[in-house]
Amino acid sequence: MSNENDHSVKIQQQIAALEQNGQFVRNHAYIQHGSISVYEHCVAVANRSCQIAEALHIHVDMTALIRGALLHDYFLYDWHEKSADHRLHGFTHPAKALRNAERDYDLSPLEQNIILRHMFPLVPIPPVCREAWIVCLADKLCASRETAVGFYNAVTNRLRLPRPHF
Repeated sequence: MSNENDHSVKIQQQIAALEQNGQFVRNHAYIQHGSISVYEHCVAVANRSCQIAEALHIHVDMTALIRGALLHDYFLYDWHEKSADHRLHGFTHPAKALRNAERDYDLSPLEQNIILRHMFPLVPIPPVCREAWIVCLADKLCASRETAVGFYNAVTNRLRLPRPHF
């Protein structure tokens, strides 16, 4: 069984490949939840996905799991800006992320399913592979934490309370 350090190395290797061959680095420019960038969010989802697979002893294609997690939000725009192009962002961004990822990278069927189905149940067609289910769960866990920490920090700032470190 791998350890967390092994996962971190594999994730960093995939990030380097994605940055070299596509536009993955652009995700630094877009905010996802609170003050967390899309880039940071996707890395967190990749880490959490590896942790879930390992903790539950689920056999997965680790490369597909990591690449799918890193690319699951590869929509490449600021969804906070008002625009008819992404008015229904929660429902439409998986397909946009998949189109962008297919344009820039060669994707396996597992990676395609991870990207396209990570918003289940908001987008009602469920994942069909273990890897996609894991990323779907990891995404919800990370998004919930990022949103809660952002909200907590906003309230703390507003009330001028000292902030604990999470």
